[in-house]
Amino acid sequence: MLALVLWSSGAPSVLYPIYAQKWGLSSAIVTLVFASYQLALIVVLPLFGNLSDQFGRRLVMIWGVGLIAASAIAFAIAPNVSFLFLGRVLQGAGSGLAMGAATASLVENNTTGNARFASSLATVSTAAGLTVALVLSGVFARFAPMPLFWSYILLLALTVCAVIALVLTPDDRPTLTHKWRPRAMRLLPELRLSFSLATLSVSLAYCAGAIFLSLGAHMIGQFAGTSDTALVGALLGCSSATIGLTGLFLARVRPHVALLVGTLLTLVGLALMAAAAAFGSLGMFFAWCLVGGAAYSFAFTGGLGVINQAAPVRHRGSTLSLLYLIAYILQAAIAIGMGALATASTLGTAVGAAAAALAGLSIVVLVLSYIDARARRRP
Repeated sequence: MLALVLWSSGAPSVLYPIYAQKWGLSSAIVTLVFASYQLALIVVLPLFGNLSDQFGRRLVMIWGVGLIAASAIAFAIAPNVSFLFLGRVLQGAGSGLAMGAATASLVENNTTGNARFASSLATVSTAAGLTVALVLSGVFARFAPMPLFWSYILLLALTVCAVIALVLTPDDRPTLTHKWRPRAMRLLPELRLSFSLATLSVSLAYCAGAIFLSLGAHMIGQFAGTSDTALVGALLGCSSATIGLTGLFLARVRPHVALLVGTLLTLVGLALMAAAAAFGSLGMFFAWCLVGGAAYSFAFTGGLGVINQAAPVRHRGSTLSLLYLIAYILQAAIAIGMGALATASTLGTAVGAAAAALAGLSIVVLVLSYIDARARRRP
């Protein structure tokens, strides 16, 4: 289920340059289409994040997959850019419902006795779904007729299979229910430092990921001079594959160490991104994808680990929801801002500005990490 959710979110990424060329879309419009997904999640997470507690994980996952199926249809038949916005909103809403319920179900049905198994499986599943989506979208666009059609038909077929599988699973609706209402998200005062550190670390990973998925294909096409969508999909897929492979080895790494390593790797990745844009080297783009993927995995896993350690169990759910909400807001902001700057000036200027902004955020994370380390050493 988690793989399907990330498959849907990554399916359009390789195709954005084709849409832009076909309909004359600017970078600002492309990044707005991309950010529609995050904007939908920003609405769904705080309002409907607790639906599966009331109606059961299975039913909410079915609702989420249904919305993802509708998004695939919108993309497959899209006659203009408005259908792309519709498809991304449906993807975001469906992912918000399905991902929360699927993650909770994964934790609750973990029979291995290893508490880290669920988080490791979630990381690998999401990375695998995104990797396959990027690679196959590129291959379909390069070699198949109707390049803007077949990747979404495959996604639609997968959603049908997922719904059938969910219908065949036992009903898990709770026997004792109460009237559903949105759950307020609150932050305990004693969690402010840990929460700030964890949220900015996860946001750093998300913002770097937004550059990959919203404008990565444009950057490779413009700076490296290739329009081969199969190659572009493979390059972007290397990044998400690295996320999954790195995640396999992070269960033994302490969260604060992972967070620190992720921040430092992010700085290296930003330097590679700027160099790749300046020199137009496919080798540098490949290095950026690999280092950026590892940085994402370390920063994301470390940030979640820090807040999971600090937050009491009964406040953990609302604290994580608030963390994700802020991270998605910042991710949408970096994508929209970068697209607007690329349209107003050049893509190279936008890349430089994004690298500078994320480098500044990385320094803030390093400072907070130092302050948090000193606070934890106090008796």
